[in-house]
Amino acid sequence: MPLGYHSLVLHAHLPYIRHPEYEDFMEEDWLYEAITETYIPLIRMMERLNQDGVDWRLTMSLTPPLCEMLNDELLQSRYLRHIELLMELAEKEVFRTQFEPAFNSTARMYLRKFRECHEVFVDHYRCNLLTAFRNFQNDGKLEIITCGATHGFLPLMETNRAAVRAQVLVARDNYARHFGRGPRGIWNGECGFFPGLDSILAEAGIRFFFVDAHGILYADKRPKYGVYAPLYCPSGVAAFGRDLESSKQVWSANEGYPGDPVYREFYRDIGFDLDFEYIQPYIHESGIRVNTGIKYYRITKPGMEGKEPYNEGWATGKAYEHAGNFVFNREHQARYLSGLLDRTPLILSPYDAELFGHWWYEGPTFIEAMFRKMHEVDTIKPITPMEYLDKYPVNQTAMPSFSSWGYKGYSEVWLEGSNDWIYRHLLECADRMVDLAQRHRNENDGMRVRALNQAARELLLAQSSDWAFIMKTGTVVSYAERRTREHVLRFLDLNHMLDSGMMDENKLGELEWKDNIFPEINYRHYLPDAGQSGGTTQVVW
Repeated sequence: MPLGYHSLVLHAHLPYIRHPEYEDFMEEDWLYEAITETYIPLIRMMERLNQDGVDWRLTMSLTPPLCEMLNDELLQSRYLRHIELLMELAEKEVFRTQFEPAFNSTARMYLRKFRECHEVFVDHYRCNLLTAFRNFQNDGKLEIITCGATHGFLPLMETNRAAVRAQVLVARDNYARHFGRGPRGIWNGECGFFPGLDSILAEAGIRFFFVDAHGILYADKRPKYGVYAPLYCPSGVAAFGRDLESSKQVWSANEGYPGDPVYREFYRDIGFDLDFEYIQPYIHESGIRVNTGIKYYRITKPGMEGKEPYNEGWATGKAYEHAGNFVFNREHQARYLSGLLDRTPLILSPYDAELFGHWWYEGPTFIEAMFRKMHEVDTIKPITPMEYLDKYPVNQTAMPSFSSWGYKGYSEVWLEGSNDWIYRHLLECADRMVDLAQRHRNENDGMRVRALNQAARELLLAQSSDWAFIMKTGTVVSYAERRTREHVLRFLDLNHMLDSGMMDENKLGELEWKDNIFPEINYRHYLPDAGQSGGTTQVVW
């Protein structure tokens, strides 16, 4: 029996961006970058761990929008075009840097990795990476959890519980379509929680979710084990709290591992550094410079000047060193906590998946080294939250507090001066959607059912927390505002069609073509009595 367990949770999410009306849409690159730099490297890591007999455990949310994009044939074909262009560019870079040894070795690294991505994507998994994740889950090593249907920030939807329930039920159904069973866990968008959300999760059969540390520490009863064991909500759903110490070692801009001078510098990319004529075929067709993923420098020091060439071997060695330090620290935590608790403590470390590989290029290497090190030691072992609940089915009952893992821990990121204007529209549309579902509860006209389902899709897409987040951070604000307005207006058009009885099949078909997420959607999930018993059992002491 180890002295402690460690649960690594990676939240893999991207907003639903699919534009069939354009040949080349810039924001679709977010998916292609994540596939190349995060998802395929993580898949290769899991393959190697299995091949070497390493006993690993990983929990990942694959959010419904991400699952839908990975499963989409149009986006699959566009990623294939993307990776083929990257291989072509890397081949040119190997030639261009042939007399610059420090850069040439890195160019060869990129060519090797891009070719590997192409092989994994096409030959191993026939262009659908969900197959890989599903296989690892079936092997019992990976626990895939879901998220609200479009990553809505549920605490700001609390005034309409039917709309919150629909986010959860649509996500449950989508998970079942992709993975052949219902989800056992959920990552509520932005770790957002409000008291009472647990009962909605229980209706959907969800067994556990996550909150930031203060969600546990400020529960309505003092948590006996702090964040080192789950709480059962009154509904019987378990809440796991984030460990701040392990999170800080990775997340902190000043103290975290990713800021080491040896690691690759994210912000120096040949898409911006090289001559326009040379790079033009590999950036956006409009001529806007974008990241290509080929970056030749290491962090070296703050700022963009005086960067030194990247060295793959040094960076890999540093990732193994940091993984050893991470495990060492978790061992010390486990030794200390095991003397205080009457059960084996659980140290939960949740992160955005895209940190590993995309922002922190060496991140997947770090995770692989961490699992290999844990395989060698007896003090701390990896575990999934569900496995921990199976080992310790009796837990304290308390209600976590309203919380999120965003800046300041509550709702400020998603509700402040830059984005507060969206909520009057989102809440009004949610009320109208519930009204539509009630008035058409027994609808059997095919076209009206299609319109009701499409109205639900448009509302869900408008509710994505990504748009409010982008408005707050000031990145592609015009795109986020445009998406919010478009989905609200599309919903209102469908609402008018249904109220007036003047159905426009051409317009409906166009919306179904553009916003084709969730083919299994059922608008009746917006009925106030749509919840179904999830069969969770409350165990208290």
